[in-house]
Amino acid sequence: MVSEQDTLGFLLADVSRMMRQAFQKRLDGSSLTLAQARALVYLARHQGVRQIDLAEMLEVQPITLARLVDQLTEAGLVERHADAADRRAYRMFLTAAATPHLAAIREVGAAIQADVMRGLDKQEAAAVLIALAKMRRNLASSRNR
Repeated sequence: MVSEQDTLGFLLADVSRMMRQAFQKRLDGSSLTLAQARALVYLARHQGVRQIDLAEMLEVQPITLARLVDQLTEAGLVERHADAADRRAYRMFLTAAATPHLAAIREVGAAIQADVMRGLDKQEAAAVLIALAKMRRNLASSRNR
C-alpha cells in the first residue's frame, strides 16, 4: 500500500536506486562495472555520439567519462573517432567485442525487470511502462520550453 509520504519522486528514486543495486549485484563476477555497463547501453542507443554529449546523458562530468571511456577503449569495447566537424571533439562507437557484453546486460536487465514487475498482471505492467514513458515525454518537452 502507498503511504501519503510516498510521493512520486520518492517512489521513483527508491525504485531506481534499488534496481541499480540489484543490477550491480548481478554484475558481480563480470569484467564490467555498473558505470561501464550504463555507458555501453547508451552508446548502443546513440552510436557516434560526441563524448561531451554522452557525459551529459550519463549525468557525469566530462573528465569522469573520459576515464571511463579510456577503460572501455583499453578493453577493446569502444573506439573514439575524431569529429570531422569539430577537431576538439570525439565521437564514440562500440566495437564488435561489445556485443556479448550488451547481450549479458540485456539478460540481467530483463531478469531485474521481471523481479520488479512480479505480481503485476500484463495490463498493470503495460500501464506502468506507458505511464512512465508519458512522464518522460512530459519532462523532456517541458525542458525544451
